[in-house]
Amino acid sequence: MRLAFLGTPDFAVASLSAILAAGHEVACVYTQPPAPRGRGHDLKPSPVHAFADSHGLTVRTPASMRDPLEIAAFATLNLDAAVVVAFGQILPGGVLDAPRLGSFNLHGSLLPRWRGAAPIQRAIMAGDKVTGVQVMRMTEGLDEGPVLATATVRIDALETTATLFERLAPIGADLLVRTLADIAAGRAVETPQAREGVTYARKISPRHARLDWTKPGPVLDAKIRGMSPAPGAWFELPSEKGPVRVKALLSAFEDTGGAPGVTLDDRLLVATGQGAVRLLRVQREGRGPQEAEVFLRGTPVAAGVRLS
Repeated sequence: MRLAFLGTPDFAVASLSAILAAGHEVACVYTQPPAPRGRGHDLKPSPVHAFADSHGLTVRTPASMRDPLEIAAFATLNLDAAVVVAFGQILPGGVLDAPRLGSFNLHGSLLPRWRGAAPIQRAIMAGDKVTGVQVMRMTEGLDEGPVLATATVRIDALETTATLFERLAPIGADLLVRTLADIAAGRAVETPQAREGVTYARKISPRHARLDWTKPGPVLDAKIRGMSPAPGAWFELPSEKGPVRVKALLSAFEDTGGAPGVTLDDRLLVATGQGAVRLLRVQREGRGPQEAEVFLRGTPVAAGVRLS
């Protein structure tokens, strides 16, 4: 089929690659404009943009797909279908309805649970045991369209957003390609979403990343893993020169007790409002991620230290 692909992060690259490998014609790739990245804050293209450039694909980076000129340009592509994977913009009806067969989205949850911007992160943060990816027909409502295909996975006890993204990306790419084949052949079946069980996955804000050790341990453990690697849940470690900000990137819950925020041993076991959290991977401000045992060699943390 003749397609447009709309996507931005690494998660979407696997789907674009699979679409090309399946022999579809990608008339145009849409992605978010270059953004400041890295320590130098230089403007860099998105992962999808870089991949598309390396494969000689036409790329557009509109600030808004609601721009009438963008809608008109999209309509001239004469598409069979549009495919959306973590694009990062809400699409208007003029875009969704332009392709002959419609527009389809690969979504990282089991709808109607976790509609919205951060379904993978929110599933981990909520303590969900199961999630998945689905292909849905896009409508103007937020992730409300009928579902065409589903793949389900379990969320592991040490799952982070990074590891779940890595696992779901190829599963989603395969599901998407198989569903596109069904759509082209006219054998795809669309199932309306259930009206019960709707939840929304609002965007993750760095403003909410600080750890409150008075919260229950399972909640903090899920928050740490759901915010890893970005924005990174964080706390402050006392030092002679003042508090040092440290991100917690991987953790595990342990059923033991103590005063919230106080370390219970010299291996970063921290008491919480319920139980304790073992920090397994951390990142001191201005440095790279480290396994806890490596971090502790350079920054020992004894039992009885109060984190804030």
